[in-house]
Amino acid sequence: MKHTRSVPKGKHILKYLLTSFLALSIALLTACGSSSSNSGSASDTITMGMVNPPATFDPINAADIAGQFAGRLMFDTFLDQTAPLKFVPKLADSITTADNQNYTIKLNPKAKWTDGKPVTADDVIFTFNLIANPKTETAVGSNISVLEGLTSTGKFSAGITSIPDLTKVDAHTVTFKTKKPIDPNYVKELIGTKIVTLPQHILKNIAPQDLANSKYMQSPNVTDGPYKFVTYSKNAYIQYRANNSYYLGKPKTPKFFLKIMQAPNLASELQAGTIQMNAAGGIGIIPVQDYKTVKGLKNVKTITAPQIGYQTMMFNTKTITNPQVRLAFAHAINRQQIVSKLLQGNGQIVDGPYTSVSPYLDKDLPLIKYDPALAKQMLKDAGWDFNKTVNLVVPIGNQVRQQSGDIIAQNLKAVGVKVSETTYDFPTVMQKGKAGQFDLLLIGFGGYVDPDQSAYYGPNGVYNFMKYDNPQSTSLLQAGLNESNPAKRKVIYNQLQQIWDKDMPILTLYSDNQMIVINNNIAAGGASTFWPGTVYNFQNWTYKSSK
Repeated sequence: MKHTRSVPKGKHILKYLLTSFLALSIALLTACGSSSSNSGSASDTITMGMVNPPATFDPINAADIAGQFAGRLMFDTFLDQTAPLKFVPKLADSITTADNQNYTIKLNPKAKWTDGKPVTADDVIFTFNLIANPKTETAVGSNISVLEGLTSTGKFSAGITSIPDLTKVDAHTVTFKTKKPIDPNYVKELIGTKIVTLPQHILKNIAPQDLANSKYMQSPNVTDGPYKFVTYSKNAYIQYRANNSYYLGKPKTPKFFLKIMQAPNLASELQAGTIQMNAAGGIGIIPVQDYKTVKGLKNVKTITAPQIGYQTMMFNTKTITNPQVRLAFAHAINRQQIVSKLLQGNGQIVDGPYTSVSPYLDKDLPLIKYDPALAKQMLKDAGWDFNKTVNLVVPIGNQVRQQSGDIIAQNLKAVGVKVSETTYDFPTVMQKGKAGQFDLLLIGFGGYVDPDQSAYYGPNGVYNFMKYDNPQSTSLLQAGLNESNPAKRKVIYNQLQQIWDKDMPILTLYSDNQMIVINNNIAAGGASTFWPGTVYNFQNWTYKSSK
């Protein structure tokens, strides 16, 4: 049957045209909302909001949490950690040891790459040796530095071209040996949940020095995770589609988006349903001034809890060389004001890399107090040049961190220190950090349950932008790695916390509570207050209405 519609005449024509134009506009907007910049409102798509763009998609070189998280949709780790020291299988069915020195990884025999080829022991051995190659740019070298034949940075020792005792037992079993017996939880967390396996058959012909900037790392097209990479619109969104052949089960939601936005926009997008959840680990922080609004939303549920992550101010020890000056800066900064004013009490002050969530926090160590008079006197006693201007580098995205930069600058100026504050996007901040192009640098860390801090305080640590190098600290870090008894390890890390408080290469500013927000229509999925737990069971994330 053919349908016809009459068009109004005379004085009603204007009203008709306006109504038609409005309907067309709504249709166009709806069409745009279902395009590649998807709003995530359809039940076949989950969209998560985060405030930092990824610095890289290279899973063995992602030093930033945004890059790590973006990679976890595409690449699987051996294990997942769903809660502190609670490990569950993923790419590996198990990681076991009988003597805390010889370890066995048993891969899931069903695991395969998205091109259909199996994930094998050869891929694991290829990846470990690639990380250990001195020519490979990587952020996880320190994680495997406990293996025999490797330096403290996880690179081949002189004369070695492959990791000794890294052995293929069969197609799905790999064994390796550590230099000395170590805490098995270190291996499970720092290797099991942080090392991602790469496809040997795809990357074997790429020179190690070219890998980080290769086409593959810009657009990973052969992966083993629950989702496949589709596209990245820089600073806007990352689009994924389901890996329907995923070995742990076909993902229940066909499409996934990570939508990148400024933190103040999270609340309104959660309210509108254009995002269904926020990311954890410091990359999806709800501004505290929006807490009340978000908690009052009828379409979401919220969880607020302390976290293992924290925010810091790094010192460039090559430009601010005197520990007394660095300690004076620490006394000059009103961290309580940051927690009380900017976080509205939703956080805690800690010194060093362990928050109240960590069993390794030395609670007997007194906090460094805010004392501007003492700070000014210490600067005078240390011979500080009050004509010198220090460069404070602040990342954009995390609103509280940005505002804390202003407070820090004001506090330092109040004791006579001249400060130039500059802001950059997070990938640029990471570049400046690695290049040492700062005096003071604000940066946050997700933290580990394992107490090892070699990546931050070790002389060659991947996050040691401070260029901190204290032989006593380095020796104790190694001792902590070599000690397999948790009680004895705690004694070592208590000693380290005392040293770091005196040397002050990093001032921990605060650890903010995390607000996790998940749309009521989500049946399974969403961030966890323990951020590595967020990546658990991606394939099961789905809506209540999904069948």
